[in-house]
Formats: sequence, C-alpha cells, structure tokens
Amino acid sequence: MGWWVVVEEQRGMGENRNWSLSERFPFADRETAEAEALRLAREYQPAYPWSPKSRQVLRGPGGYLVVVEGRTSTFHFRLSVLEEI
Repeated sequence: MGWWVVVEEQRGMGENRNWSLSERFPFADRETAEAEALRLAREYQPAYPWSPKSRQVLRGPGGYLVVVEGRTSTFHFRLSVLEEI
C-alpha cells in the first residue's frame, strides 16, 4: 500500500480533446506525495499546448488543477494525490 500522484490531462485538438491518464508516480507516504504533486503542478510539461505562455495552479481537495495557456489555445491537467487501498 502507498500513495500515488496521478496526472490526467487533455489530449487532442479541437473537438477531439479527451481526458487521458498520463502519469502515475508511487510514494511511500502522503506527505512526500503531496510535496511532489505541488512540484509537478508548477513544473510538469503537459502534452498540450505546445508553446506554453502561462500557468495558473489551483489547489483543491486531493490535488491541483493546472490551466496552461498556449499561443493559440488553453489546456488543463489535473494532479490527484490518492491512497492505494
């Protein structure tokens, strides 16, 4: 048993955008997982947009929602801190 940071992000363009599980990172304890989730919220490079200009990090229960504005479009990804049971 342990804790995971899970990255879900939008993939595709236009009407073909969908949610996808991109990454899973295991950790032994919640404190380490939460610290890594915050680091990833600030530094993770999502698949889209290709040319990020700005990033807005929002914290909520269990993780973060990150909005990344690119040159021509805006995408977002979600980081969740989850306990394996």
